[in-house]
Amino acid sequence: MKGPGRSRAARKAAAAQASAIRLADPHYARESQQYEHPLPSREYVLQVLAERGVPMPFSELVGALDIAPHELEHFDRRLRAMERDGQVIRNRRDAYLLPAKADLIKGRVEGHPDGFGFLRRDDGGPDIFLGPKEMREVLHGDRVIVRIAGTDRRGRPEGKLVEVLERANTRVVGRVINEHGVMIVVPENRRLAQDILVAPGGRKKPEPGQIVTVELVEQPTKFAQPIGRIVEVLGNYADPGMEIEIALRKHDLPFEFSAEAKAQTRKLPDKVRKKDWAGREDLTALPLVTIDGETARDFDDAVYCERQGKGYRLIVAIADVSHYVDAASALDQDAFDRGNSVYFPRRVIPMLPEKLSNGLCSLNPQVERLAMVADMNITATGEIKTYRFYPAVIWSHARLTYTQVAAALYAQDPALRAELAALLPHLENLDKLFRVLLKARAKRGAIDFETTETRMIFDDNGKIAQIVPEVRNDAHRLIEECMLAANVCASGFLAGREHPALYRIHDSPSEDKLAKLREFLKEFGLGLGGGDEPRASDFARLLEQVKDRPDAQLLQTVMLRSLKQAMYSPDNVGHFGLAYESYTHFTSPIRRYPDLLIHRGIKAALAGEQYRPGDWEQIGLHCSMTERRADDATRDVVAFLKCYFMQDRVGEEFIGSVSAVVPFGLFVALDDIFIEGLLHISDLGSDYFHYDETRHALMGERTAKQFRLSDRLKVQLVRVDMATNKIDFRLIEGPLPAELKASAKAAETEPAAIQPEAGKKAPKPRTRKVVAEPVVEVVPAPAVPAPLAAPVASETSASKPGKTRAKKATVKAVAVVESAPAAAVEVPVAAPATAAEVAEPKTRSKRAKKAAVEAVATAAPAPVVATPVAAPEAAGPRPRTKRTTKPAAAPAVELAAAAPVVTEAKARKARAKKAAAEPAAAPAPVVEAPVAAPEVAAPRPRRTRAKKAAAAPVAEALESATPTPTAAPARRAGRKTSAKGTDRG
Repeated sequence: MKGPGRSRAARKAAAAQASAIRLADPHYARESQQYEHPLPSREYVLQVLAERGVPMPFSELVGALDIAPHELEHFDRRLRAMERDGQVIRNRRDAYLLPAKADLIKGRVEGHPDGFGFLRRDDGGPDIFLGPKEMREVLHGDRVIVRIAGTDRRGRPEGKLVEVLERANTRVVGRVINEHGVMIVVPENRRLAQDILVAPGGRKKPEPGQIVTVELVEQPTKFAQPIGRIVEVLGNYADPGMEIEIALRKHDLPFEFSAEAKAQTRKLPDKVRKKDWAGREDLTALPLVTIDGETARDFDDAVYCERQGKGYRLIVAIADVSHYVDAASALDQDAFDRGNSVYFPRRVIPMLPEKLSNGLCSLNPQVERLAMVADMNITATGEIKTYRFYPAVIWSHARLTYTQVAAALYAQDPALRAELAALLPHLENLDKLFRVLLKARAKRGAIDFETTETRMIFDDNGKIAQIVPEVRNDAHRLIEECMLAANVCASGFLAGREHPALYRIHDSPSEDKLAKLREFLKEFGLGLGGGDEPRASDFARLLEQVKDRPDAQLLQTVMLRSLKQAMYSPDNVGHFGLAYESYTHFTSPIRRYPDLLIHRGIKAALAGEQYRPGDWEQIGLHCSMTERRADDATRDVVAFLKCYFMQDRVGEEFIGSVSAVVPFGLFVALDDIFIEGLLHISDLGSDYFHYDETRHALMGERTAKQFRLSDRLKVQLVRVDMATNKIDFRLIEGPLPAELKASAKAAETEPAAIQPEAGKKAPKPRTRKVVAEPVVEVVPAPAVPAPLAAPVASETSASKPGKTRAKKATVKAVAVVESAPAAAVEVPVAAPATAAEVAEPKTRSKRAKKAAVEAVATAAPAPVVATPVAAPEAAGPRPRTKRTTKPAAAPAVELAAAAPVVTEAKARKARAKKAAAEPAAAPAPVVEAPVAAPEVAAPRPRRTRAKKAAAAPVAEALESATPTPTAAPARRAGRKTSAKGTDRG
């Protein structure tokens, strides 16, 4: 800073005589190092304003801070810079004041498609609602200062715009619309709720409906819309690849390398030079291999494993990108701006130029490559005993895919095993080590959620032809465990040398989310251990506990959403999900900038130096932002492609699961095609539904019907909006019964129609594995013809009271069967009754008769199938001790009623009545099959056999019905079932 007319000596003298006021600046030393003639620091200016407690004009500030006349211009610039950054503001009287003292709040605007917005506060406080009137002056992403002016109708704090600090939008991508000769651009980012007027003139003349990039020449004001000029015409909306071009510009993704970076890339060699070998170990003879997906082109890592005593030696070689990309170079700046590679369907936006990412740095097979190596000794229990890092030159012996490795190691494909014969022993060592590391992972308590990833298959026009699930086999997990081991060693290496690093951190869940999760789990009789500070092992145990439940997907999703998002930070708080105290990213420097920083840090630590890229905190925030930005852009592209895929299927019905519950409806993910859409709350039925955040459900006020996360629904596609990439459904049916993970097995239960003995409770159903029975559909039985009554009339030798009761019970049973409506049900197979189960003491005759008649009157209609009943044959004299011998059961046969074994003459009245009533009361479908004849102890008078024939008319009536097969399922007898079909008891 040079004052007018002052010599260097005079300025030095002035600096030596700095006033006490200036020396009181707490950051005077820092300012003196940066500037020859330091001004009061920003912190000192804020301190003075805070101490005075009132707005101060420029002249008062000059006096309070002892600003010399030759410093006035420079001090004014500093105040204006502080004003731009929102540290101070000026009121209408041109006085400076602190925003906090005036109840002013700084933050970033987050727009909403409906015209309103919110202020995301810099201090982390609750969001402030901005109404449409305030949003007219700003756009999504702008930094502003607001004053709380009251509350809105929902009780939220409402802000009034005071000043715009920073404009976030200079270029916007959108669709051209011509309205009455006025050309406007509708932004593709729906959070930019204001249309942009196109200034007249300009060289670009797009057609209505085309996608363009417009540069803003006038930002919005209270009285005017934003104005811009078209600088790029991208093409028509449905052109192949247009969705990616839109996403790149919508999310401000850098997709073109700078001229300087391109010039540096051209100077790089095409292969490893001999001078690059200096200071590196030669690992070219080691049979390292790369294992990646079929479509991968950038190979970051190569692996090798050998037995070492009882343990293993694992070598993970990572591409040495830092050798070619110098810090602070143009290539490094472009890589920092991108933060990571972005993987769109059918297109990749690489972090580094293709010459590096797919060529010189990629560990391609059969060529020399430079690498940073993590060389680890791992015990038989999976503990990393020792490790070291060093630069090396490697030679990848093969480029393998996950599918190949899985087929060779696990499917034992003979052709592949023969092809990989030379590498097979090393691959088998890798698999053995993987099993060891997997056990160590489980012991450590790392969380392992099951997720389904999908892959899109495209047609010649670049649109989705099919969406298929991506199968994750053990080869994927093998490489994953190797990479985790290398990352942990890299973190430990830098932490042990107290070298700054960018850690990959994953903090523990917040108290609020933990409380909601525990409240949710209570409904299922589950609990999360660990008290107020649960560990990853507590989550892992709960996952293991619920993995075989029908509602496992629901529980897993809620647990996953209770966790925080991983990010990059220099503050090492550990990785909660992986259960590591220290963890960083080392294994992907081709596609992640944080990994490149870790490589540079390791090299500096090996040389006894320290790598200082700048503010580690800011670098971490930037890399976390670029990661989320890439995810958002990829999600937009996938959403567009899925909408395009579904637009011709409007009206079709689908089955899906609720993937998210929000206050305005349900998001439903469809089976098989893995596409998600909205089922609006207004389409759930004629009721008022309320959002329950804790239960992840929408609850009906009148009907008490609920829709919750992972519920199964049948929906109809009613609308596909290509402009907003939204899919809307209409509810057809649901919630549907939950589907069990395991395939259903045919089972039978004990017959429910058998009455318990006196004084005892009915036995619980017992399940047995049987051969699946055909399902029959019940049809009404025709009227009983007159000849069926003949056997009853011929019972001349039977005692009169017994005959009358048996005849009445038979007629009642037939009448009930005739009048019962048909119902399609499937019931368990009934086992033949034993003699002990049928024969009852005489004292129960009245109770048995009453129970039989009530059972006939209330029983569900039975499917009617012809079943001939064999008459009992008289046997020779036998000892009384064998009268209750159990008859042989017919295999896989359901009977209307088992023929009773005759034991004593005095009990025949109850037996005759029960035999007549049970065929009509039993709710089991009856298939045509021979019935085993029961044994009798001795020849009986004819009246006994005639009395037993009372059951025959019912059997003949059943024979007249024709069975019809159906596929209708039925619930198991004796079990309480919820609306989803799962046991609650």
